[in-house]
Amino acid sequence: MSGRREKRRGPTLLRGDQVDLTTTDQRLLDSRGPTDWVHTDPWRVLRIQSEFVEGFGALAELGPAIGVFGSARTAVDDPAYAQGVEVGRRLVEAGFAVITGGGPGAMEAANRGASEAGGVSVGLGIELPFESGLNPWVDVGVNFRYFFARKTMFVKYARGFVVLPGGVGTLDELFEAVTLVQTQKVTSFPIVLLGVDYWSGLLDWLRTTVLPDGKISPADLDLLALTDDVEEAVALVAAGTVRP
Repeated sequence: MSGRREKRRGPTLLRGDQVDLTTTDQRLLDSRGPTDWVHTDPWRVLRIQSEFVEGFGALAELGPAIGVFGSARTAVDDPAYAQGVEVGRRLVEAGFAVITGGGPGAMEAANRGASEAGGVSVGLGIELPFESGLNPWVDVGVNFRYFFARKTMFVKYARGFVVLPGGVGTLDELFEAVTLVQTQKVTSFPIVLLGVDYWSGLLDWLRTTVLPDGKISPADLDLLALTDDVEEAVALVAAGTVRP
């Protein structure tokens, strides 16, 4: 029946009155309430383990892939949506699978471009209070309860990231990737911001406020490339480098 509420909890689909207002992550991280966590948390380890096993099993033979981040709120008639479709298509033409968060908006656009180009279109979904599930352009989809398990899959199986305009979630993914490269927790890989007008203010703030205050080094800024050109963005991630 159309119009019913729907959300995913890992591999489980909930609709209507079965949709709850909390997430598995929230319950794991919430330290308030009764002390029954002493008895339940050890069992959660098995569920967490299962998410890693499921993700590794689904993606182990994926081959070269690039992660594409961007807002779930990007409308279909937004120029950023068309740009996302082009990113997905060109990445496939360059020999890559495309990995997104599997949601609507910019994520759907990149998945659509990859699928229409005949490539492998991957979506890594996450349980949210109200979630419509994976977009219809995902060919290989894995739904996660825990953000940290999902993020591990992005970092492990992507050789670089293209970042379309986005909000809090996109910024979280962007800065986590930069942090992992900066701290050498992962092998250095390119991170390309697509959208000069959108991202310039952020880069200017890093360059004129954060850098002079000694909170980052000049080399940290070199971890990010900025362009409006999809072809250039794909070339940068394909080459495994970013320009200074």
